[in-house]
Amino acid sequence: MALTVSALAGQVGLSADTVRYYERVGLLPEPARSAAGYRLYDQDAVGRLRLIKGAQRAGLRLREIGELLQVADQGQCPCGHTETLLQERLAEVRGELERLRALEADLTRLLERQSDPCCPEVTTTTAAASWWCADPGQPTERR
Repeated sequence: MALTVSALAGQVGLSADTVRYYERVGLLPEPARSAAGYRLYDQDAVGRLRLIKGAQRAGLRLREIGELLQVADQGQCPCGHTETLLQERLAEVRGELERLRALEADLTRLLERQSDPCCPEVTTTTAAASWWCADPGQPTERR
């Protein structure tokens, strides 16, 4: 049974524009057309779009998903390439988590500092020197 772009999109939880975009960038093969020019997709397109969505949930980018689909379209198993892409993505995620943990620690330190109850009156000069109530015993870092 042939599916129109709207029916296909609804079945997999995407917008029709997204389906058309995936076709334009080569993730989805060009479908057959009706006599009136409407796109007509088969059930293979449903599986392909679900694969794309699953790979996106795993953090793969459309370019990487396209590489996997090209390998599969040539009748080869993309398992090795998939593992490599997932390992690379995992390393990126771990790096980002490390960066976020450092940011979390910096924010926690800023919030844990006791502000001076006698915070000096803010002027343009003092505001430029410190954006947070600084400990008078510590030099203010300028950037």
